[in-house]
Parts: sequence; structure tokens; C-alpha cells
Amino acid sequence: MHRDRNIVILGALRSDFRLSFFNAALMKDAKAVLEKQGPNTRHADVIRFTENAQVAKMEPVIVSYLKEAMSYADAGVKPPKERSEIELPLELVDALDCDPELAEAFHSLTPGRQKSYVIHINSAKKPETRISRITNFRDNILAGKGAMER
Repeated sequence: MHRDRNIVILGALRSDFRLSFFNAALMKDAKAVLEKQGPNTRHADVIRFTENAQVAKMEPVIVSYLKEAMSYADAGVKPPKERSEIELPLELVDALDCDPELAEAFHSLTPGRQKSYVIHINSAKKPETRISRITNFRDNILAGKGAMER
């Protein structure tokens, strides 16, 4: 933390360990070392390591990236909010058209929760599977939960 703002978090996973930068949209990534965490990530925000020796080798880069992130905290700069339209799968559109209660609940979800359902539904290859997922998600949507919440 710096100036009461999260700057970076250290994560340890089975295959690697990483530094994940908060407010990555501001980072310039001059050395092109930041990676996206996954296919649905908007901004590259991670420096990933697979061996301890990599950290010492990259120390100057890491320090400069930390200083850059700290300078944004010093200045009170935050990235602008990016609003993106979520393209709903046809099966979900049909379900929402046929079920006003579901439609109201879905549209009252946060954009992140809506996106979690769209990602999960779109990952199914067959229309039948997408329809089945929508049916299974109905209670969670009505409860205001995201696709991966219990």
C-alpha cells in the first residue's frame, strides 16, 4: 500500500507467483512485462514469475513499476471508469423476454455479475446447454448473485 491505496498484491499459485498491479490501466508498461490474467481481463496487470531467480534479474524493472504505481497514488490519479456494453447471448435474450421477473432481476445486477453470467453461458457450445445453464442460474439471478456465487 502507498498513500492508503492498494498498489500491488503478491500472489502465490501452484505453477507461478506474481505481482498484480491495481489500477493497471494507468501503467505504461515500458518494458512490456505485464501480462493479462485471462481472456476476459481488460488490461495487462501481472508480472508472472516461475523461478526465484527471475525476481532478482528483474529487480530494476519491478522497482520502476512500483514507483510508477506509487506516483499515481501520490497524485490521486485513478483510471477512468470504462463502460462496455455486454452482448447477451440469444438464448438469454429470449429467456429475459419470456420471463419479466428474470429480466428485472438480471438488469438490476451489477455489470460484473451480468458479465459473469454472459461469460459462463457463452462458454457452452450447444444452444441446449446455454438454455440449461440459464434455467439453472435463474434462482441465483433472482437472488442478486453472480454466476460463481453460492
